[in-house]
Amino acid sequence: MGPVETYARGALTFDVLDAGPADGEIVLLLHGFPQTPQSWDRVAPHLHAAGYRTLAPAQRGYSPGARPVGRRAYAVDELVEDARALIDAAGVQRAHVVGHDWGAAVAWGLAAAHPDRVASLTALSVPHTAAFLRAMVRGPQLPHSWYMLAFQVPGLAERAVGPGTPGGRRRFTGVLRRAGMPGDSVQRSATVLADPGAFTAALGWYRAIPFGDPKDIRAKITVPTTFVWSDGDSYVTRAAATACGRFVEAPYRFEILRGVDHWIPEKAADLVSPIVVEQLRSASAA
Repeated sequence: MGPVETYARGALTFDVLDAGPADGEIVLLLHGFPQTPQSWDRVAPHLHAAGYRTLAPAQRGYSPGARPVGRRAYAVDELVEDARALIDAAGVQRAHVVGHDWGAAVAWGLAAAHPDRVASLTALSVPHTAAFLRAMVRGPQLPHSWYMLAFQVPGLAERAVGPGTPGGRRRFTGVLRRAGMPGDSVQRSATVLADPGAFTAALGWYRAIPFGDPKDIRAKITVPTTFVWSDGDSYVTRAAATACGRFVEAPYRFEILRGVDHWIPEKAADLVSPIVVEQLRSASAA
């Protein structure tokens, strides 16, 4: 099987960064919001050095050829099937899956829906969806997730910080810098999401939350799993993170990165990469 630089699912075409040893076990690297596949640029070389091949797709809404209209098109079940289709395109039965932020949510969903296709799961920042929602209802998570509610209002975020206009781009980049995202990642995100329809598509992931299937949300994980949370994360509380393990019925590790904010792949690659490699190797040896 040659390089996977693009792949299709139905009428949609996704761009992929395919790197590392051609004969290595495949690791899917799933980015979050409002990131790009390049958010893994500091992590991927560590995985390549350990002998793994990485596939980092520009996910639905971020690839120019995969921006369907309508929020239902961005429901988690669709995002999960996009990731499964990438495993198919790679010509393998199973792949390791690593996700950050929204990419972690997709990774949890993929492992729940298709455990036979996932060799191991490593989720960064965002815990199992049921743990997150439990902390929203019973714990302190809700005030940290206020922006999710704001994103539900059609056109509000586009008018306020849409990067497709000069004023919007300035406000968009300002918000991300204040949130701690590195400058190169900020500019890359602003450029990608300035394309017509791209920012609305990225927001579609949030606007499709009401379409989630409660059965899927509660599904237990049965593949080897590592969850990595950082104690400087402004978006995900300790309560949500520590509840994660109760939804995994397989070998499970919970790692805390001290003094690190939300942007783990970009800012803590030297800390998180050995954890990822250890998860990959232990699952491969099992």
